[in-house]
Amino acid sequence: MQNYKIAASILNADFAKLGAEVTSVIEAGADMIHFDVMDNHYVPNLTVGPIVCSALKKYGIKAPIDVHLMTKPVDNLILDFAKAGADYITIHPEASEHIDRSLQLIRDAGLKAGLAFNPATPLDYLEFLWDKLDLILLMSVNPGFGGQKFIKSVLPKVSAVRKLIDSHKKSNILLEVDGGVKLDNIDLIAKAGADTFVIGSAIFQSRDSHKVTLNKFQKILAST
Repeated sequence: MQNYKIAASILNADFAKLGAEVTSVIEAGADMIHFDVMDNHYVPNLTVGPIVCSALKKYGIKAPIDVHLMTKPVDNLILDFAKAGADYITIHPEASEHIDRSLQLIRDAGLKAGLAFNPATPLDYLEFLWDKLDLILLMSVNPGFGGQKFIKSVLPKVSAVRKLIDSHKKSNILLEVDGGVKLDNIDLIAKAGADTFVIGSAIFQSRDSHKVTLNKFQKILAST
């Protein structure tokens, strides 16, 4: 069976009790904790910074922290999140003046490096960056806000990246999809080739407990 991973996005969590919320989703079966870092400049909305990452680490969170920087510029925040305890840092190609250098900065800090693509961003950037990547993130909504509807036209893009990963024999690269991932579409996303799923509102705003909700997602993935 494919080794699928669920990255629980804290964007939709209750920040008044964030440590408890994150502990709960990890105990319920989430594999990673996803940070949507927005700067109200590169994308609309203003969210969390390195201090929140550091606070969760001090709280005792040991699960991998997957930081998605929707910010411009990125290099200083890369260093700040590395110091705060991040495990993965993903950047957008449009947000860096020198993409190769920014990715190397992540790796030099001992972290896994990722590249994120908005729905309309072409995949051409990948051609010269395979040796720098541990994760490729495809946005299935336009970044800025949680709870948006999944853009189905991203599915062929997921399949295209899966073919590229396989053709380059880079099985260690995670293929992550972020935006509108729900119980009624996660099977389609998995069949298209994704192995890592960012899920926010469908977990934190579910009427069911975190455990029950994640079990539903895991059951669908197990049968895909």
